[in-house]
Amino acid sequence: MSPNEWLAIGMIGAFFVLLLIGLPVGIAIASTAFFFGFIGFGPALFNLLPSRIYGVVTNYTFMAIPLFVFMGVMLEKSKLAEELIDVVGHLFGSISGGMGVAIIAVGVLLGAATGIVGATIVTLGLLTLPTLLRRGYPKSLATGMICASGTLGQIIPPSLVLILLAEILGESVGTMFAAAMVPGLTLAAVYIVAILVLAALRPGLMPPISAAERAALSRGQLLRKVVLVVGPPVGLVVAVLGSIIGGVAAPTEAAAMGALGALLFVALSGRLTLGLLKEVATATLLISAMVFFILICAQVFGLAFRGLGGEHLVARMFDWVPGGETGALLFMLLLMFVLGFFLEWIEITYIALPLFLPFFVQLGVDMVWLGILVGLILQTSFLTPPFGWSLFFLKGVAPKEVSTLDIYKGALPFIALQFLAVALVFMFPAIATWLPRAIGW
Repeated sequence: MSPNEWLAIGMIGAFFVLLLIGLPVGIAIASTAFFFGFIGFGPALFNLLPSRIYGVVTNYTFMAIPLFVFMGVMLEKSKLAEELIDVVGHLFGSISGGMGVAIIAVGVLLGAATGIVGATIVTLGLLTLPTLLRRGYPKSLATGMICASGTLGQIIPPSLVLILLAEILGESVGTMFAAAMVPGLTLAAVYIVAILVLAALRPGLMPPISAAERAALSRGQLLRKVVLVVGPPVGLVVAVLGSIIGGVAAPTEAAAMGALGALLFVALSGRLTLGLLKEVATATLLISAMVFFILICAQVFGLAFRGLGGEHLVARMFDWVPGGETGALLFMLLLMFVLGFFLEWIEITYIALPLFLPFFVQLGVDMVWLGILVGLILQTSFLTPPFGWSLFFLKGVAPKEVSTLDIYKGALPFIALQFLAVALVFMFPAIATWLPRAIGW
């Protein structure tokens, strides 16, 4: 290997070391890239950096990020989740395991409406975990369902993960949204089937809601709540996604309408206040700034890695992997899964994926299919111990009798179910590619 390729390896190693000692992600990315790039090429390598940063901050598609974040935060701060849990819980409460099914269903709705993993898990943990424990659900099973449900927003569109993957893969956001619809719902269906099968095999494990508790709401009242509580957010999401997938509006335009729709929805519900608006704006600013800061710092890393010959190094690495294209894909997905134990999805997306992408482009791999496989694997980074953020979020609001070990044990079966969903999409690519092709993307 050439000296510069050794520097590329050292840059990756130094990045992980800085992360492990607690340096913020963006600073760790940029500082290692500047240091090793300067050693390898001097300051001339970074003459292209201003134009690359300018390309990020002027990217029209990226304008959708703060708009979708605003839509999600507005719906989350308006206490939408609390009402959804109550209504959906009554809908499924009469069957064994019904509360578990309701939690997954709420995860799908909140994932599509907000896409904010932390907020979904905290809300579900506060409102449902004590109830599940009181009804006799095992601690590990209850925490696993909540964590798995909360991560569905990472693959069910509209999702920040899909927007960034679209940019990296060179596909349109509408294509990625359409491609993720069936796999995302398939993953939710896998969770629900597993819960129902377990409930059928062990009926006392997940008892139904008592008839007396269900009688608190008449059928007419429940139907009215379904229309008033579930209808508006579902209608908003369908309008936003439908306009993108149907080609009526660009992602940024649809995101703007989604943000406006969320604002109107909260205003019509009588919950819009100046304090709420300020809180939502502040949260949107912080989340968007974090995402864009990492995006900008990743440009430095990508420029330095390519300048040091890292792409050729990765290509030779894949030559050592047996199994051709299939073996290379499995190797990349397995490596991303392992990285998920230590890194967040955005670092994996903008650091690991671009390293491998040129190799798969050369092989002619379908980028849409590849992107959905990566998106499903990235979900596991929220559930894998020891640094899965979903586990931390839930531990922060769980009752004292729920230990960290209970939460870790609860996540493991759902990680296995995620692998089942990945295997289905891997073996049957049409799960991801059928809908974009059917609508002409």
